[in-house]
Amino acid sequence: MAFPRNSLRAFLVHAKQRLFTAIQSSERVTIVAGNESADLDSLTSSVLYSYIRSLSPPTGAFTPLYVPLLNIPAADISLRPEFQVVFRHANFDPSHLVTLDDLLSDEGIRLEPENTRIILVDHNSLQGELGKRFAAQVQGVVDHRDDERKVPTETDPEPRVIEKCGSCTSLVVRTLRSSWESGIDGSSLVSGAAHAQGDSLANDASVTRIWDAQVAKMALASILIDTANLTAEGKVTEADNQAVKYLEAKIKLSPKDATQWDRDRFYEEVDAANRDIERLSFEDILRKDYKQWTENGLGLGMASVVKPLNFIATKAIKNPWEDKEDQFVTAIGDFMAARGLTIFAIMTMSTSQTGEFQRELYVQALSAGHAAASRFAEQAKETLQLADHEIPDLSEKPGSMQPSSEGPWCVVLHFIPLFCCPNSLGQMNYEPVTLSCFVTQV
Repeated sequence: MAFPRNSLRAFLVHAKQRLFTAIQSSERVTIVAGNESADLDSLTSSVLYSYIRSLSPPTGAFTPLYVPLLNIPAADISLRPEFQVVFRHANFDPSHLVTLDDLLSDEGIRLEPENTRIILVDHNSLQGELGKRFAAQVQGVVDHRDDERKVPTETDPEPRVIEKCGSCTSLVVRTLRSSWESGIDGSSLVSGAAHAQGDSLANDASVTRIWDAQVAKMALASILIDTANLTAEGKVTEADNQAVKYLEAKIKLSPKDATQWDRDRFYEEVDAANRDIERLSFEDILRKDYKQWTENGLGLGMASVVKPLNFIATKAIKNPWEDKEDQFVTAIGDFMAARGLTIFAIMTMSTSQTGEFQRELYVQALSAGHAAASRFAEQAKETLQLADHEIPDLSEKPGSMQPSSEGPWCVVLHFIPLFCCPNSLGQMNYEPVTLSCFVTQV
């Protein structure tokens, strides 16, 4: 049966308890898993999908309850200060979330494949230990990246939605909007639920509108961050615009939020928290929004960072009297070695000193394939409109790093229009090389 109408907080508590029961009793469970970087979009899309689907499960659902999974250890939640803003506005705690810690034991993953179905959100290829065990159990997907064709073409009764969009959460809103409305109309309100969570309003409609506003603010957080408050040119789609319009309408129906809602102020609050990484160490900055996968036998990793590369580089410098560039490359190499990576990339999004949005890309890889590195640099210059450049405050001269038999082959490049997809590194199919590549947008 459908989950009774209740708050997001109550739903998450119930879903976590239900997961533990399923593990202990070898019962069926449906997991809604975000990607391994566990960024804000993965959090909100997995929670939103699970909440709405549980209110109004489709006919033929594997289970009537959907459990959202934050695809990181619980300790890594502290690396994401923007999550704390969402927790406060949506009225739940980090302890209410299911993380990898809840699925893993010393013996491995605690769920049996035959009793498990996986819905993917914010990615469409299940990676890591979950991918090894549950790749055949993927039953649906909502994602805004390129289709890797790892999800079956027939996923009924779950959706198979893979299309370009600013935020995956926008696609979840569009896909499940009718289910959200039918869940509101068809689910019974839990007796005493409002009072149990500190809401003293006697009117059930008012209570449910408060709950809906909490869910809507959670969903809006990631959409606004991913689209720069709907201003990111070339990234915002109609699905993003319509999702924001729909979610804001829900917020304005809430008796607690209607008169004080300010979208710009809300965005600035979440964005400021998202960029608050000054306190983090070099490794934690890279871990904060990190994903790893294997392609053609190579271990690939990518970190997304909301500060420019020179900020990241300064975190790697332990001795100001030694070569800064060497310290940065060595620190990246240590990060790669600890994770068994062959190729590692850092993508940044930041604002330049003149106030312009900019992206940067740094790539470092193993092996001494100078020819492959040269080929990459030449092809990238043509296809991605690259030119020689330098990492600010790190490289003394553009393109000054040269091939050697022992050290890294490094090329420093500059580009104009590229938005790099994580999987594009693996799809280039170059043999492993030692390559450091810096890219920035103007």
